[in-house]
Amino acid sequence: MSIDTTTAANTALTSELRQAALDHLWQHNRDWESAARDNEPLIFVSGEGIRVTDSDGETWIDVNGGYSSVNIGYGRTEIAEAAFEQLKQIPYFPQGSANPPTIRLAAKLAELAPGTLNRAFPVSGGSLANETALKIARAYHKRRGHEGRFRLISRRGSYHGATGGVLFLGSVPSSPRTDYEPAPPGMVYAPQPNAYRCELHSSSPEECAVKCAEAIETLIEFHGADTVAAVIAEPLASGPGAVMPDPVYWQMLREICTRHDVLLIADEVITGFGRTGKLFAMEHFGVVPDIMTLAKGISSSYLPLGATLATDEVAAEFAAPGKHLKHVFTFAGHPAAAAAGLKNIELIQNEGLVDQAASNGEYLAEKLRDLQQQHSIIGDVRGVGFMQALDLVADRDTREIYPADVKLVDQINAKFKDRRLLIKAHSGHLINLSPPLCTTRDDLDEIVEGISEVLGEVQAELDV
Repeated sequence: MSIDTTTAANTALTSELRQAALDHLWQHNRDWESAARDNEPLIFVSGEGIRVTDSDGETWIDVNGGYSSVNIGYGRTEIAEAAFEQLKQIPYFPQGSANPPTIRLAAKLAELAPGTLNRAFPVSGGSLANETALKIARAYHKRRGHEGRFRLISRRGSYHGATGGVLFLGSVPSSPRTDYEPAPPGMVYAPQPNAYRCELHSSSPEECAVKCAEAIETLIEFHGADTVAAVIAEPLASGPGAVMPDPVYWQMLREICTRHDVLLIADEVITGFGRTGKLFAMEHFGVVPDIMTLAKGISSSYLPLGATLATDEVAAEFAAPGKHLKHVFTFAGHPAAAAAGLKNIELIQNEGLVDQAASNGEYLAEKLRDLQQQHSIIGDVRGVGFMQALDLVADRDTREIYPADVKLVDQINAKFKDRRLLIKAHSGHLINLSPPLCTTRDDLDEIVEGISEVLGEVQAELDV
């Protein structure tokens, strides 16, 4: 088949698939009218490493590896083969039973997790992991006779998932909740320890961390500790752009929660399995939460998988007959997903990808700081490992962002698309970078060069 014939066939296939998608597929956070206008959705058919190929044969760089989730990179047939072999043995399990890969996965997570986080409830994604964490937290207090502990403290700007309960944790401007209000009772919101934009007007990262931790204790005392079940937070907050607080924040939070008998939940859905240059981001702070949630990188999104881990102390309240956790999802503990997760974790460990993310993450941070020197539109560079962000400003001195009518995000994203870079600015002023852990320094050079070109062009157009 000639190149022209192949191109024509690809174009026809893309047109057919795209029309079917526009007619029938409800996409993530997208309407079909604007998708049709923009010749989307993009349709990807294969991938290798950090690159994916669309149905027209064009190659793109997936800068954020899916939803910051394809940690191992694309094209790892070892994971596909592990899932396939399991499906040939037993594809599911009888009600009320267990299966070898799910048992082994739970044991592996207990081996890897810090402290006594030894009891795992497997799920099929991050939202369900966090829903499970909330149910464990409230049930834990009821098991101990504390009926009134129902409030859940989260942080403004954080994101913990999209299902009905966790949707109302935190708040992300790009995912407004107005369609789904009213919120369930008991949702309480604390400040985000974002030193660059500290809502408590701090003058340093440490001061911001201390004030934000103290604000959580103030909320606990205001509402009454006997009404608060848990505090939930991401070690690094993704919504406001890779916000990593000063370590004193998590150390204080641990002490505050312990003193008030409030459970501390660490949402490691994004940060887990090497994203920050540690296997789990909580290792940066030397703090063990009572509950930790995992997903995304646990299987590198090759199959839907997640888990909620509880310490031995928390899990003990559910051990006796009649005290079990009244909780089930049909696909929780799916054997093929568990087999994929085990193989993914094995590859991450055997190939040293966590250390690679730490080393190359430092390189990425240096490149982004160099970029900041070149482009005044970059107000802040923050993050760690392969979880970094650029905070864009109209004025560095005031840290003011561009007004909505400038449509900065639309301009930037259109230019990224022109360069076949799968990365999107969001929330009016943020660019998150969370590439697969296998991303090389040459890859990072190419990505940063593309970002530099885009920001240079956009800033020149804004200055006209």
